[in-house]
Amino acid sequence: MLSDASATSFLMPGLLAQIWQQAANSCHHVIPNRPLDSTDHPMLTSTSTKMDLKGGLEECAVALNLFLSNKFTDALELLQPWAKDSMYHALGYSTIVVLQAIMTFEQQDIQNGISAMKDALQTCQKYRKKCTVVESVSSFLSRGSLEQMTEEEMHAEICYAECLLQKAALTFVQDENMINFIKGGMKIRTSYQIYKECLSILHVIQKNKIKQQFFYEFEGGVKLGIGAFNLMLSLLPARIIRLLEFIGFSGNRELGLLQLQEGASGRSMRSPLCCLTILAFHTYISLILGTGEVNLVEAEGLLAPFLQQFPNGSLMLFYHARIELLKGNVEKAQEIFRKCISVQEEWKQFHHLCYWELMWIHVFQQNWMKAYYYSDLLCKESKWSKATYVFLKAAILSMLPEEDVTATEENVAALFRQVEGLKQRIAGKSIPTEKFAVRKSRRYSSSLPAPVKLVLPALEMMYIWNGFPVVCKRKDLSENLLLTVEKAEATLQNENFSDYSVDDECLVKLLKGCCLKNLQRPLQAELCFSHVIQSEKLLKFDHYLVPFTLFELAVLYKSQGEIDKALKTLETARNNYKDYSMESRLHFRIQAAVHLWRKPSSD
Repeated sequence: MLSDASATSFLMPGLLAQIWQQAANSCHHVIPNRPLDSTDHPMLTSTSTKMDLKGGLEECAVALNLFLSNKFTDALELLQPWAKDSMYHALGYSTIVVLQAIMTFEQQDIQNGISAMKDALQTCQKYRKKCTVVESVSSFLSRGSLEQMTEEEMHAEICYAECLLQKAALTFVQDENMINFIKGGMKIRTSYQIYKECLSILHVIQKNKIKQQFFYEFEGGVKLGIGAFNLMLSLLPARIIRLLEFIGFSGNRELGLLQLQEGASGRSMRSPLCCLTILAFHTYISLILGTGEVNLVEAEGLLAPFLQQFPNGSLMLFYHARIELLKGNVEKAQEIFRKCISVQEEWKQFHHLCYWELMWIHVFQQNWMKAYYYSDLLCKESKWSKATYVFLKAAILSMLPEEDVTATEENVAALFRQVEGLKQRIAGKSIPTEKFAVRKSRRYSSSLPAPVKLVLPALEMMYIWNGFPVVCKRKDLSENLLLTVEKAEATLQNENFSDYSVDDECLVKLLKGCCLKNLQRPLQAELCFSHVIQSEKLLKFDHYLVPFTLFELAVLYKSQGEIDKALKTLETARNNYKDYSMESRLHFRIQAAVHLWRKPSSD
């Protein structure tokens, strides 16, 4: 991913989609819960030094069962003994290690992940055709025969492509060296090309009706890879898609979803993984990088069998809570997130995902002390984006009365001043949300005569993370947020004019417009949005407000059935503004809106 992909891929909530994709690459068919015995472990009944394809697939099914039952160490211990001899053991073992590295963000864990993935690639390489897959495909395609590749070699290509993709992800987070960035990009391209060639192989097998013992497993791997690649690439802004198409990539959302849906309905061990990838798209990506229009019906249907089989699986509970939150059942979501924390202690990183969600729930409810509690836990325990966590902690404290802040023994100005020193770089790039936090924090710089207090900073961050579509189903929450915004608006009107006055006033108008839009008061919302747009030339600092407000205005037009007017407004936001905060995130959202709104109404 490019630009704001770092915001989703490398910050806690946005990361979850990538976590599922990476977990998906290692997890396999869900088998019934039962005690493990010798039939589950081919290596326990054989002294053979080689694990065959059948045995590898069966053991990985057991490992998935353990993983989804919160038995993460047991899954690793099952896979590790054969990780250098079996391609599926290698893929499963290395993926769990990589997942752990991405979640902890500890340099030692990242190095362990890179080492494990390097070993996995070597293991898969041993089973690949000695010539390249491109040569193999061109050979048997021209002769109409699959004699050039064995079934085991075909599976090796799929496993190799999955490992390569994950190693690229770790290469990006290893350090900010541009050479690593280029290496990572090349690995992704190679992985993509292998998936495309495997798709060609799949078509030949289907056309010639060739029987293979594990054909459906190969088919599941192809559909997962092709589907996920197309879905993720389709999210990118149009200008980036055009560039990627020039170097051989393609991103077709409908094709991606279709491939994943077909994979999900099949009998392959990757079927649940296709489900989980779609689930991540519906419950996270569509919200953070989209318009907030989420297919909850499909998401619930996909999750139901997992919840039934793994009622205490932390990953299943997490998605259950997310769906309830997006349905507007905030209190129920809160309860499930707390259960998600209580069911396992082995991987504390899953707790951090829940802390993030619980923090936002309390922000939506304006329960500032509890929101502060979870932001403080994230600051103390999670390695992910310390700059964002500290900024959010300070922003939440800013919403409290002075006496409550004093009771916490925190110094708000000192917290804001810490933010810039905590900024990090990933794949040679600063994280957009961290850059945003750093810029906003400069109003508390010790070089200024006195701090210039931010206005509603917690609600501004709620807007940046697209929180307003989450609360739109709750009239009570939207009304309470509107009261808070109007109180800030009245306070601003009574303050002396300063360099920040226009910017603060426009921020308040944007937030007020979002609340009014949620409350189905379109004329008043449009007046607020128009005020921001008309103030464009008076803004001194927060230039992002105008293009983001144009986006909100477009959403408002669309809700009133004025599709052409909405699309024209999106084009204005996309083409007339550049070099503002969170630009890439807005371009992702514009791309998603254009894709959805240009569909025929019959769709």
